[in-house]
Amino acid sequence: MKKIVTNKLIVVAFLPLLLQSCFVAKTYERPAIETEALFRTDQLPQDSISFASVSYKDLFTDEYLKGYIEKGLENNLDIRIALQNINSAAAYVKQGKANYLPTLNLSATGTRTAQNSANGLYGSLFTNPYSVYDLTGTLSWEADIWGKIRSGKRANDADYLQTVEAHKAVKTDLVAQIAATYYQLLALDEQIEVTEKTIINRSKSLETIKELKVAGQANQVGVDQTAAQLYSAQSQLLDLKNALFITENTLSLLLGEEPQTHSRSTLEEQRLASEMQLGVPSLLLRNRPDILQAEYALINAFELANVAKSNFYPSITLSANAGYNSLELDNWIDSGSIFANLVGGLTQPLLNGRKIRTAYEVSKANQEQALLQFKKALLTAGREVSEAFYDFQIAVEKETFITNQVIALRRAEENSQELLNSGYLTYLDLLTARENALNAELNLIDNKLSQLSATVELYRSLGGGWH
Repeated sequence: MKKIVTNKLIVVAFLPLLLQSCFVAKTYERPAIETEALFRTDQLPQDSISFASVSYKDLFTDEYLKGYIEKGLENNLDIRIALQNINSAAAYVKQGKANYLPTLNLSATGTRTAQNSANGLYGSLFTNPYSVYDLTGTLSWEADIWGKIRSGKRANDADYLQTVEAHKAVKTDLVAQIAATYYQLLALDEQIEVTEKTIINRSKSLETIKELKVAGQANQVGVDQTAAQLYSAQSQLLDLKNALFITENTLSLLLGEEPQTHSRSTLEEQRLASEMQLGVPSLLLRNRPDILQAEYALINAFELANVAKSNFYPSITLSANAGYNSLELDNWIDSGSIFANLVGGLTQPLLNGRKIRTAYEVSKANQEQALLQFKKALLTAGREVSEAFYDFQIAVEKETFITNQVIALRRAEENSQELLNSGYLTYLDLLTARENALNAELNLIDNKLSQLSATVELYRSLGGGWH
């Protein structure tokens, strides 16, 4: 009889191991997505290397900028929040690994029970009671025959990797934001300098035309027009200083510090140490953190769908109880009080109010949604790269035209002054030439900023900044 019981227990114990090959969980495979046409450009990239793989320390040559980026990566609040998300996901990864292990619970109880007697129930509590002392350890293990635990672990792993990529995405965006904000400060510095020089020149012009009016060589109209141009430049200077103040505060926030001014170089000193190589579009699947984040979200949804499907199938558990049971406290922990049992169980869900099927249908819908989000992230990345590269090309082409425009307008301003002195032009013509020259100089600075901003955006859109 003991041999038969032993054989049954062995069968129950090894049955889950024999069924380990019966997984219903599928293995994730990356969906086939066309990437060759992601970049809308006539210059189709053939290089297998993208300048996004270059560290920001090697890409940017401005020491002030590199220092601010380093400080931002250390102090920025969004970065620190992303790190806490990683810590939370890491805890679930540990939980997923522990799900393979059996659970062990220990309980100790003492029960005092009354027996029925002639004195009644309450009397027996004091005249004829008895006690039971119990110390029990329970060990339980569920066989992962359908891959439920495995899929749950992989879902947790994907969720963790998703937070890692989210942290990289925050770093990428932060590097780009700090660089773009820094370049904007340099552009504002130069625009303020040009405007201040313009104000000085227009102040001198106003004094000159006032003297000409006294000498009878100009009229009040010319004085008023010159004064109006001076006031316009002074108002424009205040707008630029206000923009500078706001931009410095923006940089302070990115660096995780209180609002303050920041040391910096000049716009003319800015150079990049690397050529802008796009690389083949498929590199986005490796470099862009947000794309990898979207794929890990897809993997998470895929594995959760496996878990939901496995709930349709029976679960096999093996549990064991052992401990001490005694009616006397003195003999509680004694060899004669030991008991033990081993139980194997199989549970098959039958009627549960459609909860299992609903959960499975929802998980499949979530999986499809994650797939669409993954495709959208890839298409969005392709659009961002295309637009940033085109913006840079346009800014480079415009530089020649705007530079020639500035030269021509400066020459026109000088000639207008000479023609005015000779009596061939009115003072209004000179004022118009000066206004056009100022606007062209400001546009040239804006175009330089556009080139740098487009470069930074291209670096970010290709997935650079987190290395």
